[in-house]
Amino acid sequence: MTEQLNAEEQALAMKTVEALLKNRFNASFYPTAQAALAELLNVIPPDATVGIGGSWTLIQLEVVEKLEARGNTVYCHHKPGLSPEEILDIRRKQLTCDVFLTSTNALTEDGRLVNTDATGNRVAAMIFGPKKVIVLAGVNKIAGTVDEAEERIRSKAAPLNNKRLNRPNPCVKTGCCVDCQGPTRLCNVTTVIHKRPPASDIHVWVIGEEAGY
Repeated sequence: MTEQLNAEEQALAMKTVEALLKNRFNASFYPTAQAALAELLNVIPPDATVGIGGSWTLIQLEVVEKLEARGNTVYCHHKPGLSPEEILDIRRKQLTCDVFLTSTNALTEDGRLVNTDATGNRVAAMIFGPKKVIVLAGVNKIAGTVDEAEERIRSKAAPLNNKRLNRPNPCVKTGCCVDCQGPTRLCNVTTVIHKRPPASDIHVWVIGEEAGY
């Protein structure tokens, strides 16, 4: 988390929010990650089932711990000690939960969400299934175009995610994607959500500081 935005960064954040609204997303701006977290805990009912997409932003904010502490049923597939069968079951439950929380690998200035997944459960839940989807995105995720968003994923998000998950893929050492072909590859599915699908309730919260990667 970083200090508040300068005037140029603030203008970019607000321009992105306006573009998201034009693309039919529900979009809001929060000056800090803590402000977004407070609102998150306010809008999610204590009895709601909540799915968690893989997200360093949510880990930083300790969202899972806070929701479980107040009684929410949380479907989080990256808890330690889960078997492959349990992980698969949790991922399927995320698709039909009340609220699905995630971040986005990149967000374009003209209001598109760009993501690359290993399994595809995160992007699947973002597009269709849960009753509500809330995407928390720091201003560091904003890219000019879809091409720039995909480059951001290749040069930043993917290598850091591989490192965090201890995957023995080349980008951990090179610092950028080399289009590896091994069985531990994380970059298998790339999606661009250009506009909010009509049957989905997607909320994108742009945070006025860096959050996640």
